[in-house]
Amino acid sequence: MTNFLNSNLPSTQPLPQVIANHIATAPNQRITFAQYMDLALYHPQLGYYANGAVNIGSSGDFFTSPHLGKDFGELLAEQFAQMWDILGQPNPFTLMEMGAGQGLLAADVLVYLHQHYPDCYGAVNYIIVEKATAMIAQQKQLLLKLNLPRLDHHQHSLPVRWCSWEEIQDNSLTGCCFSNELVDALPVHQVVLQAGDLKEIYIATVEQDDIKFVEVLDTPSTPQLRQYFDLVGINLFSGSYPEGYRSEVNLAALDWIKTVAKRLNQGFVLTIDYGYPAQKYYLPARDQGTLQCYYRHRHHNNPYSYIGEQDITAHVDFTALERQGELCGLGKVGLTKQGLFLMALGLGDRIAALSDPRERGNANATAQDVIKIMQRRQRLHQLIDPTGLGGFGVLIQSKGLTPSAERVALKGLTVPPIS
Repeated sequence: MTNFLNSNLPSTQPLPQVIANHIATAPNQRITFAQYMDLALYHPQLGYYANGAVNIGSSGDFFTSPHLGKDFGELLAEQFAQMWDILGQPNPFTLMEMGAGQGLLAADVLVYLHQHYPDCYGAVNYIIVEKATAMIAQQKQLLLKLNLPRLDHHQHSLPVRWCSWEEIQDNSLTGCCFSNELVDALPVHQVVLQAGDLKEIYIATVEQDDIKFVEVLDTPSTPQLRQYFDLVGINLFSGSYPEGYRSEVNLAALDWIKTVAKRLNQGFVLTIDYGYPAQKYYLPARDQGTLQCYYRHRHHNNPYSYIGEQDITAHVDFTALERQGELCGLGKVGLTKQGLFLMALGLGDRIAALSDPRERGNANATAQDVIKIMQRRQRLHQLIDPTGLGGFGVLIQSKGLTPSAERVALKGLTVPPIS
């Protein structure tokens, strides 16, 4: 197996030193990869998501669907409005976004609901659960500029609040808890098959002038790692998997969906991310797992470089979210692809409406007008590209629905008509 070394990082860099200190004081002077990834991404001051290094957008480390325009958020708002109707138009109607990035999606959803579904907007209680302080600052800076009024007695106060999980009571939410590209960034354990047994990857340091991290294989840190494969129906010891087979186990995702389910009283959980069902995630041929790092719009597989300056992600096992959700009282409503989901919500109509203004009889249209339309059409196609964002999974689960509500098909899960 490959041992990655961050040979280009001097010991004077603060986050590598912090991680090395954790290792030095840990049992056996080593930590799990999940602990390493948690420190690299979420250390309160120095982690990638906390230190202001996150650069999302066309010129940054990566971009997400909301960066391609307002359409993604507006189409999600269409789905939220229908969910509000299905639930009997509750007031408050909670939209809880987990991991809200720069706040773009929240802004697009709220503006669209205010403009097109004012009654729904008037009932909205928008909660953002975000642990990265640098991200919260960006979200507040954007959202507080919207100047959207509340349509009830809280005139001119934006219906958004930031909460920790501890501040949200169990069974207190009616609405939709949703995330876009959150679960892929939760810290994962890494495991390896060695001599017919399951081993876990630990991170240790080696004695040199500079801080260098090395991977060590040993007995799993928790029996949950073996139990995980029972949960998702994967037998790593079937003889199909090669020696040295390496992959990830996202125990944090199991804890996360359990936490969400406990807070939700009635409504939906909507998870958008890149990933696979378990049978495809743990293909024998995928013998190096799915871990990827993103630095300045380039991706690679070395999590021990650019520590605190790069994103580290792993694909999502949607089967794990489904099975754990069932154990926590969540029923599976549907699993589809983002492209199909957005088309069902009306993205195809938006593409069809984008025609050359000169074809519509506008003789005054300029070349710049045509270029803008072409660029917008390209962005909309990116949202549904099956080899990119359009191939993302969209998992919808529910809890506490009435029998009549369960019979209503969600618009985003219907098959879009072919014109």
